[in-house]
Amino acid sequence: MSRIAVPSVESATGATAEVYAQIRKAAGGVPNTFAAIGAHGPVALKAVLQAEAVLGSGSLSKRDQETIKLLVSEVAGCDYCVAAHSMLGKMAGLKPEALQQIRADQPTGDAKRDALAHFVRTLVETRGTLAQSEFDAIKAAGYTDAQLVDISLTIALVVFTNTFNRINDTELDFPAVQ
Repeated sequence: MSRIAVPSVESATGATAEVYAQIRKAAGGVPNTFAAIGAHGPVALKAVLQAEAVLGSGSLSKRDQETIKLLVSEVAGCDYCVAAHSMLGKMAGLKPEALQQIRADQPTGDAKRDALAHFVRTLVETRGTLAQSEFDAIKAAGYTDAQLVDISLTIALVVFTNTFNRINDTELDFPAVQ
């Protein structure tokens, strides 16, 4: 059970109701994490959605975004986000075995995806300390400077939701991942 009390989504008013309506229109429902964030910080939730829109029009594919979000969530130990991004990764076209391999720090057989996963894991595990060789490797894999910006934004965005879900112990509303 989540730690932060969340009124029913249907009872929301004002800015919270507006942002929930936006989510319902896009996703068909309001995930528990967005319900909790929106109930107590509608401006924060709106910022998350705006950042997601920036990523949607950015230089990374949806598969790359979900690779990053899944990997960061796995390293952070956020069960909620691992479940969410496993499902969203499948919806983006990542195969279940690739999702498992990304989480387990194993090669997926896609050299560019593996380079991205290695780069992101290195950033997260070293708190952003990056050797020149790591920078050279991600560039050699074909990632552009614009994509490095979007990789950074993706990491920042998922760190926010990971952190909030760890604080809240948000109740899963996605299929659990083993």
